[in-house]
Amino acid sequence: MTTNHEPYGWYVPAGSAAAGPYALDIDPRRAGWAHSSLRVLELPPGGTHALDAGESEWIVLPLTGGCTVNTQGKLFELRGRASVFSGVTDFAYVPRDAHAQIASGAGGRFALAGAKCERRLPARYGPAPEVPVELRGAGGCSRQVNNFGAAGVFACDRLIAVEVLTPGGNWSSYPPHKHDEHRPGVESELEEIYYFEIDGDGVGYHRVSPSRPGGTDVLAEVRTGDTVLIPDGWHGPSIASPGRDMYYLNVMAGPGESREWLISDHPDHGWIRETWPGLAVDPRLPLYEAPSAGPDSDPDPERAAAKPGATVGAGTAPAAEEDSR
Repeated sequence: MTTNHEPYGWYVPAGSAAAGPYALDIDPRRAGWAHSSLRVLELPPGGTHALDAGESEWIVLPLTGGCTVNTQGKLFELRGRASVFSGVTDFAYVPRDAHAQIASGAGGRFALAGAKCERRLPARYGPAPEVPVELRGAGGCSRQVNNFGAAGVFACDRLIAVEVLTPGGNWSSYPPHKHDEHRPGVESELEEIYYFEIDGDGVGYHRVSPSRPGGTDVLAEVRTGDTVLIPDGWHGPSIASPGRDMYYLNVMAGPGESREWLISDHPDHGWIRETWPGLAVDPRLPLYEAPSAGPDSDPDPERAAAKPGATVGAGTAPAAEEDSR
């Protein structure tokens, strides 16, 4: 069942929210909420795009191809990647009230993950070698999480963003979980966007079930370019069909004073975690690892000034960020 919400509904098929150069253009007004945004920018070879950040902070994340991001007097060269299934990518942070020029010599597709915010942080570069690549779950619930924009990993005011890769046949975002209430130390209130890509033009399935009367209720077959908006509710599982790996980009933001990612498991399904210690992680994982740091891996030496005090290295999960996705 899909519960519709103007103008698109919570399930947004590929192309149904396109606008201008954006294959996907979701902002708070279109989503009917207050904070989270996601755009997918498609640039032809030699293409350029002017981004006006407005009241939101943004992360420019290559999905395919590389680009340059020129903002706040800094030029960031993003090497990017061939596809979301081929490797970890570097990225750039654009602060609120800034203007940025995005250009790509070879062309490509670039996710712009955004969140309305109050603080104006410095523009920064995020090197691929510093992205923590984490394996979560076990057995058929094994998945890989690229924590490039997780809280405690990369400094933002409100924005939280991660990538999840699920091998064909596995379930992720499981057990179902929610973050739609402010309960200090237990659960954060966060709006969330899931943007999907399926390897080999396959299909997957995603479920959101109500956590309150009249809440969000979605059961969707998802393909590359499809999106699911989650203002509330138990979300999961995300199911990858056999032989077709699944990718999704999670973008989150909310009203809480602290930038936290705290979740509650569904009471009927949380027991599955107790079975994981006796199971091995799927041997197909990781699908790839973050690259090793090279001499030219960080073109922005000033970015460290705005990072949290604790550094999380590649392959290490932030202990306070355990989640089901």
